[in-house]
Amino acid sequence: MTPAAPRDRATGLGYALASALAFGGSGVAARPLIDAGVDPLHVTWLRVAGAALLLLPLAVRHRAALRTRPALLLAYGVFPMAGVQAFYFAAISRIPVGIALLIEFLGPVLVLAWIRLARRQRIARSAAWGVLLAITGLAFLVEVWAGIRLDPLGLALALAAAACQAGYFLLSDAASDDVDPMAVISYGALIATALLTPLAAPWNLPWHTLAGPVELAGTTMPALLPTAWLALIATALAYATGVAAIRRLSPTVAGAVAYLEVVTAIALAWLLLGEALTPAQTLGAAIVIAGAFTAQRAVPEAPRPTAPAPDPART
Repeated sequence: MTPAAPRDRATGLGYALASALAFGGSGVAARPLIDAGVDPLHVTWLRVAGAALLLLPLAVRHRAALRTRPALLLAYGVFPMAGVQAFYFAAISRIPVGIALLIEFLGPVLVLAWIRLARRQRIARSAAWGVLLAITGLAFLVEVWAGIRLDPLGLALALAAAACQAGYFLLSDAASDDVDPMAVISYGALIATALLTPLAAPWNLPWHTLAGPVELAGTTMPALLPTAWLALIATALAYATGVAAIRRLSPTVAGAVAYLEVVTAIALAWLLLGEALTPAQTLGAAIVIAGAFTAQRAVPEAPRPTAPAPDPART
């Protein structure tokens, strides 16, 4: 049995920041592939399938988890890894991207509701305020007031993505009980690949594009380089550090800190793709950071080891 990791703010924040950076860099890595003619859904499939391939040795190593926790592995593949992607892409086909992103990132709010109403556990006030601040900042970041078109089905799909995102935080926290988190991630990637394959139809993917060059920030590079980054960094490493953060910070606090992913994505798009930040987006980034800072205060610092008292018999 894998023991649960102690709540540890300093280490957890380090993992959370690493996860936000890794997840946030996915858009910049995907952009040159999309500009080269690869469909966004195909890019998503490449990302998940590549991670599954990279994590296959870990899946073989932790195959005992198939016998002990098959339901957890299946749920992780269905909801956090496949569900978020599929529902989000379906949502943005019917409603603006900013609205879909804002609704998807209601996941931490659903985590708050689940812990308070279903588990009947007390929510730290700073964690709740941190989530609310982060959502407010996200609204400024995506400028939700621009081009709002409400489509009932699109909103429902975005809410489904939010529910799947909430599942990521809750299932990652549950993974620490009696199964190695890397087993959950590796089998989740394999299951997500199997589920997304009929939807993405990779047999129609322009494979010749992946064998050629793409351009990012004025630099020409092999298309396989951003593809490998998506699989290794933006998926495998992002989920691994995300799970480590959730185990040390709690799902509620980690959910608030995860909003830094959006700040990272927009900042990298500004630096590498020349997508300028508006004053509203700059303000939103500051609010998100304030929300993450507020939420992390809900986790007490890990106690420092104290020196043993002197033995009177040896004095």
